[in-house]
Amino acid sequence: MASTGGPLHDVRIISVEQFGAGPLATLYLADMGADVIKIEDASTGGDVGRYVPPGIDRGTSLYFEAFNRGKRSIALDLHSDAGREVFHRLVAECDVVFSNLRGDLPGRLGLTYDQLKERNPAVVCVALTGYGRSGPRAMLPAYDALVQAEAGWAALTGDPDGPPTKSGLSLADYVVGLSAALATMVALHDARRTGMGRDVDVTLLDAALAMLTYPATWYLSAGHRTERHPMSSHPSIVPFQFFRTADGHVAVACPKEKFFTRLAEQLGRPEWTADDRFADFESRRQHRTELTDLLDAEFAKRTTAEWLELLTGEVPIAPVQSLDEALERDFLRERSMLVEYEHPTLGAVASVGIPIRLDGFEPMPRPGPLLGQDRDQILRDLGADEREIASLAERGAFGSASLDGPSR
Repeated sequence: MASTGGPLHDVRIISVEQFGAGPLATLYLADMGADVIKIEDASTGGDVGRYVPPGIDRGTSLYFEAFNRGKRSIALDLHSDAGREVFHRLVAECDVVFSNLRGDLPGRLGLTYDQLKERNPAVVCVALTGYGRSGPRAMLPAYDALVQAEAGWAALTGDPDGPPTKSGLSLADYVVGLSAALATMVALHDARRTGMGRDVDVTLLDAALAMLTYPATWYLSAGHRTERHPMSSHPSIVPFQFFRTADGHVAVACPKEKFFTRLAEQLGRPEWTADDRFADFESRRQHRTELTDLLDAEFAKRTTAEWLELLTGEVPIAPVQSLDEALERDFLRERSMLVEYEHPTLGAVASVGIPIRLDGFEPMPRPGPLLGQDRDQILRDLGADEREIASLAERGAFGSASLDGPSR
């Protein structure tokens, strides 16, 4: 078993995954040492993420690398008898069968617990789908932008007079990926305790709905509808938003009364704390416009750097940075968040790591796999020799390789 010697070095995951949400889930587990074997369909060019620009080269891409470092790949045709034979041999030796597919496909491809339990009673079968494995929407594809729209995220984002706005990142994909990683480890822990696996369902829509948290509680309990406010303001805490400075923007947060007091003092406006309109959270919420108008005028007087120097350590404050500024390499290295390695076709690859620190363990990054590159080693681990591998190929187990791009 391939392993980085990490805390999950004894976990093997067979993953029928593609694009972002599913691969993100297994990326976290691979970085922690799990042996993640991607099953890819060679007839379609494998994981579609291999062909997402920019940075595409010979059947892989920088997008693919962002989600698939440290994994292994085997091309299997799960519609063929020989392909299913190999898959079932893998299932007998794995802990988890993971998939992120349209909801009807896990059952059609034989990826559910009922279909696999005779081969491995302890196997955990995780299905990350858009809308679930049953019901009228099971056959519908789901994508991040669609779910951000449907789950109410877009309606909560942006300026009040602007259109509904999607996050600049695929946050619904990432939330469901992290939810699936957690669900996988919970179910695996239970399977190792009891010797019995199970099906685990995680859906993109449900994960996005779960993130509505307090706006959902406000609405469902008290009928309160959360509205958008200018400059990415918090719906109830004021100030907790962006402000324009003389040369950019800062984010300022006052989620405790002491922070508003310090802010007023540092601005030279101590009288604000004695003003009944600004005396507490509720009064500041009711008089949001008056207070933010006053603060807008103050923050426009100095540069971002000057505000950071004045307020850092007194009031929660941060600069609104560009992507280049946020990804400054020395800063990432200081945070232990810079991942760098050499890829056989892409050359030097740099990315961000995962935000989990375990004392005594540091992930060792390895390139993501080329399509099917680990086939022979994976099969040898299962006891197959060269003659058997050749026979499986002749019987169509591995499909027909296509490195020209995804099928249309």
